[in-house]
Amino acid sequence: MEASDVISELQCVDFGEEEIFTSCSNEVDTKFDLTIGHIEDIIMEDKFQTLQNNFLEKFYSEFDDTEENKFIYTDIHKDYINLIEKCLEEELSGRMPDFSMQEFTRQLAERKDDLEGEIFEMLLTFSDFVAFKDMFLDYKAAKEGKTIDLSDGLTVTSVDMPSGCDLFSLNGQSISKD
Repeated sequence: MEASDVISELQCVDFGEEEIFTSCSNEVDTKFDLTIGHIEDIIMEDKFQTLQNNFLEKFYSEFDDTEENKFIYTDIHKDYINLIEKCLEEELSGRMPDFSMQEFTRQLAERKDDLEGEIFEMLLTFSDFVAFKDMFLDYKAAKEGKTIDLSDGLTVTSVDMPSGCDLFSLNGQSISKD
């Protein structure tokens, strides 16, 4: 989306000294955003986390960090899509009576270049095999302790501040220790 498109979609509402910009979104955009909000809620719930972690735990040892892909990866990917998509569809249908996974998947594919964040990375594992494989390789590295620990380079030191000294300033308002 071009910057000029964004500006044309914004309406400026003047409230004296403050200007507030509001977005003109259509029903499709609003429904898509609502669906994403529900998915964010769902993937944070223990039920989903357990489902996904159990799946990762069951198959992570099959994956190797090589250019060559094993045939079993395709079967595991299909099983993952079926499992996670079924879970999401059941949950979303309960929260949004008119929800259609087919319609949502189409919208997701249309917007994939404009979407960022963890939620979209997780959704990308459905259609992007490389993202799916990377998810397993990251899980495997964490399980095997092969991740980089950057905490060795960090040092936390307590500092005694003299009375009356500001700890920091927030928008010109000092927040002091006292």
